[in-house]
Order: sequence, then structure tokens, then C-alpha cells
Amino acid sequence: MRYFPLFAQLTGRRCVMIGGGEEATRKIRLLLKAGARPLVIAPRATPEIVEAAARGTLDLVHRAFDPEDLDGAALLVVSDDGGQPVEPILAVARATGIPINVIDNPALSTVIVPGIVDRDPVLVAIGSAGAAPVLVRRLREKIETLLPARLGALADFAGRFRSAVSAAVTDSGDRRRFWEIFFDGPIARQVLAGAEARAYEGMLRAINDRRPAKVPGSVALIGAGPGDPDLLTVKALRLMQDADVVVHDALLGEGILDCVRRDADRIDVGKRKGKHSVRQDEINDILLAEARAGRRVVRLKGGDPFVFGRGGEELEHLRRNGIDVEIVPGVTAALGAAASCAIPLTDRRHASSVTFITGHGKDGALDVAPALLAEGRNTIVVYMGVSVAGGIAARAIAAGRAPTTPVAVIERATQPDQRVLRGTLATLGRVVEAQGVRGPALLVIGDVTAAVQELPQPFALPERVAV
Repeated sequence: MRYFPLFAQLTGRRCVMIGGGEEATRKIRLLLKAGARPLVIAPRATPEIVEAAARGTLDLVHRAFDPEDLDGAALLVVSDDGGQPVEPILAVARATGIPINVIDNPALSTVIVPGIVDRDPVLVAIGSAGAAPVLVRRLREKIETLLPARLGALADFAGRFRSAVSAAVTDSGDRRRFWEIFFDGPIARQVLAGAEARAYEGMLRAINDRRPAKVPGSVALIGAGPGDPDLLTVKALRLMQDADVVVHDALLGEGILDCVRRDADRIDVGKRKGKHSVRQDEINDILLAEARAGRRVVRLKGGDPFVFGRGGEELEHLRRNGIDVEIVPGVTAALGAAASCAIPLTDRRHASSVTFITGHGKDGALDVAPALLAEGRNTIVVYMGVSVAGGIAARAIAAGRAPTTPVAVIERATQPDQRVLRGTLATLGRVVEAQGVRGPALLVIGDVTAAVQELPQPFALPERVAV
């Protein structure tokens, strides 16, 4: 370990900044957030620094450095845009023992500024000893996505109860266990969700009982998106990492389940052709039983849970039985699939509306008005339509849609082995059969599927097969 990590208390303390350019400005923002009182010494300064000086939040002087500037200072930060030689300033500073940070020059510094993830009062600092600042930035970006926005509020909430918990739970081991249960339990989740009034009441009960009140578990209905794990939402990732049990579909993208906490139980309720399917009422009962056992349940569905995902049925069943349900939308399969091969579902030149339909309704029948199939300026996206592609095409043609209407079949959208097959409404059934499409796949019907081929593409499209 080449650096010992420390957090410095700078509230109200002078921090000397040599330089007033953009690099200095970025560091001054951090110092001001920490409550410091910067003294900026520079011949010129950015408008942001000048405005801060006018507001009285920092001191700005246009002169050379004076050794007395370091009297009582907590930190010296030096930028190469300071307009004066650096070495004489550093020699004076080293003699005083003041911490020195020379921006982007760890060899001349005695301290370095890490990458920071700020959830005040929770701070995460990331450093590479100055070796790889871009890597630090990448790590910071990843950590930002993993930490809830209200993590600081949770820390403040816990801090307000520290004394009360210490008084009620005197044994140190029991006290540690109390806080572990608190941070993993429903009270913390309420704080993170912004329901602090409910959390406050629950915390009082927990302290009086010397343990968090036992309440039923919860269920999160999560949309896993079209397949690419990178399209999961930040909230989805957090809940998947917190889950005790995951009830998931079969046709999730490769790598999605790798994002689930390793020791979480997994229950596969997916439907596969030629294999026994778990009925929806059975799935409802599984979710209810797991939640009643006090577990954090994630119901993981491809796409979005409320777009042909039966999320509404599960939500109704759980709420009717008093279970807390959180809904986390996902990138719908239609939007993700279209975007992955640069098909605009609406385009003012070709389509003014888009209709999502399923190839299998409640009783297995196609339930869509002929007028929607016939409308030429309406893009149609068909979910679960591979096995009935020819029939859907025939119905659309019979309703009045032109047989030459372009179509696209997008198989395993957003995944490495994605295929995009193109044809016309008249050939749709043959395209699916000839190319052995198995799914998951979406059918897209409309002029937008052909118009995009005339546009410059920002990336190489997957394989195209025209029939």
C-alpha cells in the first residue's frame, strides 16, 4: 500500500490554491463541498472562481505567492497554470510539513486526491497511486451505479438512533447484529425509498423490541430488458444484489442471472416449448409464499414486467394479500430490439404510431382489431409471434395491409448472437421457417424496417438475411 487513506476535516480551514484555471476550478469545487475556505493565488481566474470570490465563499488574490500564505493552512494545492515557478513554493511548503497536492503530478505531491463517490456523509475514495487516473474514473462510474442515491440519508437516519440503540442494546455483539439486521431489512429499504416517516415508526418499535420488527417480506417486479445485461437499470441491479430469492423467466439474456447475488435462491418458472410450463397461478403462489416467509423476492422478467409480462396479475395477487411490491421498469423488448438494429419504430416520414401486440392472447388466440393491422402508417411489433408469423401476415393482408410491406424478424435482440432477418409481409412466414427462427424473437411490420437501410449506420449491423 503506497498511500495511507485518510479523510481530512477541512470545515472552515484555509486551503491555499496556486492557480486559477480549469484544473484549479475542479479542485476548488471539492474543497468548497468539504466546507473549506480556499485562498486562490493566481494572475487570472475562471469566471466560476471570480463569481465564488464575489459571493464571499473564497478569497482570490492576483499576486505572487507569499510564504505567510501558508500560516494556519491545512492544505496546499498547486496547478501548473499558476503563472509562477512551482519549485520555490514547494520548497517552502515542505519545510512547514503542510500536505501538498500538485495536480496530476504525484511525484511532487505528498498527498493525492482520489476519485470520489459522494453520498454525504458516506464517501467512497478510489486511488491508483497516480498510476491510472482513467481507470479510477471508470471504477468511480461503476460504483456510482451500485450505490443508492439516498445512501447518505440512510447513514444520517442511522446516526440519529445510535445513542438510543446503544442504551437499549448494551451487549456489543447483540448491538452489531441489530445494525446488520437494520441495514439489510425493511426499515432501511423504507429510508432508501424516501418513506422516512414509516421508517421512523418502525425504528422505534425495533428499539423497544431490541430487534427490528418482523414484517412480511417484499417482492420487486423487475424488467430485465431485452437481453444485454448492460441495459439493466441501476435500481434493478441493486435489488438483484439484495435479493434472497429470484423467481425468473427462462428466456433471460445470457449474463442477466450472473448479476444476481450469488447466494440467492433461484426458482425457474420459465415457459419453454415442449416442456412443462409453470402456470401463472402457481407463480403467484410461489411469490406469495416466499414473501410471507420474510424473504426479499425478485421476480425477474425479460423486457418490462408490464408489457406482455403478466406483471399486472402478479401485482394484483400480491397486494391483495398484503405484500409490499416494488415495480422496476425495464427496457421493453420492442424498444431494445428496434434500437439494437437502428429501426425507428416511429418516423414522421413513414410511421406516426406503433402498436405492440402478442401472438398469443389470454386463450391462445390473436386478439387485435383488423384496422390496426391494416393501417399503413402504423408500425406493428409482435411479441411471441414466431410460431404464428404466417397467420399474422395473412390476417394483416386480408385486413388491407399491402403484401409488399417490409418486415424484420429480430432474434435474440441485443445479445452477441442477434440476427436480423428481412423480408415482406407476404414472405414473413417463409422467412421464419426457412431461417429456423426459434426465439426469443420479435416481428416488426412497417415501412420503417426498410427505410433504415438507406441511412448511414453508426455501427456494424448484425447478419441480415433477405428472403
